[in-house]
Amino acid sequence: MPAVTPELPQLIDECGRYVSGWPPPPPRSGNEGRRRSALLRGSRAVLTQQTANSLSSVPRVNILGVGITPVNLARAVAMLERWCNEGRSEYVCCVSVHGVVEAQRDPAVRCALNRAALSVEDGMPLVWWCRRSGFVDAGRVAGSDLLTAMCEIGAERGHRHYFYGGSPAVCENLIARLDQRFPGLVVAGYRSPPFRPLTEEEDAADIAAINEAHPDFVWIGLGMPKQEKWMAQRAGKINAAALIGVGAAFDFLSGEKPRAPIWMQRSGVEWIFRLISEPRRLAHRYLVYNSIFMARAFQQLAGWTSYAQDW
Repeated sequence: MPAVTPELPQLIDECGRYVSGWPPPPPRSGNEGRRRSALLRGSRAVLTQQTANSLSSVPRVNILGVGITPVNLARAVAMLERWCNEGRSEYVCCVSVHGVVEAQRDPAVRCALNRAALSVEDGMPLVWWCRRSGFVDAGRVAGSDLLTAMCEIGAERGHRHYFYGGSPAVCENLIARLDQRFPGLVVAGYRSPPFRPLTEEEDAADIAAINEAHPDFVWIGLGMPKQEKWMAQRAGKINAAALIGVGAAFDFLSGEKPRAPIWMQRSGVEWIFRLISEPRRLAHRYLVYNSIFMARAFQQLAGWTSYAQDW
C-alpha cells in the first residue's frame, strides 16, 4: 500500500466537508464572475511546484499494469473542485474492466490511463481490488454519477460545462434534462463530432470552439478507448480545469438508453443488464473481456505475473 502523503488528509477533509454539506461559495455572476473565469483560464498555463507535488501524491493501485486511483465519488468531486479553484488543467478517466483489458492490447490506451490525473474505478471489480489493497474507502465513480454530482454543485457555484460527443439529438436531450434537473446550470456549449476520424482542420476547429466557450469542465462522451486517446492527445491544448471521459453517460442521462437498477450497479452485475439490453453490441466486450480480466487478475493476485508501474 502506498505511503500516505501529507496532502491526503487535506483532500479527505475536503471530501468530508462536501459530504456533510460544506457551504458553497456564492455563485459567480456578472463582471466579477467573468473576471474570475479569465484569471483562472490564464493561470491554468502555470503549474507550480506545489501543484505538481500535490498531483504526484495521489496513490495508485496497480491492476494489470493500469494505475487506478482508489477514490470514491465524494473525493473525486472534491478534487475536481480543487482543480477548478487552483486553475489546474487535467484529464480524468473513468476506468472499467473493459478499459483495463483494452490497455493490455493497446499501449496507447495504457499510456493514456496512466498519465491521467485521475483514473477512477468505474466498476465494482476494481473497487474490490482497491479495498483489498488497503484503500477501504474506495468506491465506484461511474461517469454518469460523476457528471450529475458536478452538475448539481456546479449549478450553485457557476461552473461552466461543455459536452463533446454523442449525436446532436443525444446532446440536446442531455442538456435539456440536466437543465430541468439542475436549475441554474451553465452550459457553455456542446459539439457532436462525426464518427469518422477528424481532419487536422476539423480537430483544430473543435479545440478552438471549446476554448472560445471558456468551460470549467469538458465532458467527453466518445466511448472507450476513443475518448481516452482523445483526452491524452489534447491535454494542454484545451483551457479547462478538467477533461472528463464519461463513456455511455450521455446515452444514460439523455434517456437514449436505460441504466441498470441501483442494486445491480452496487453489486457488480450492471454488465448483465447492459448485455441483455444490447447483446449484439456488447457480447464480445463482456463475455470475452471479462474472462480475460478474471484470468489475468488471478495470475497477478496469486503472484504468478507482475506488471510494471509506468506512472
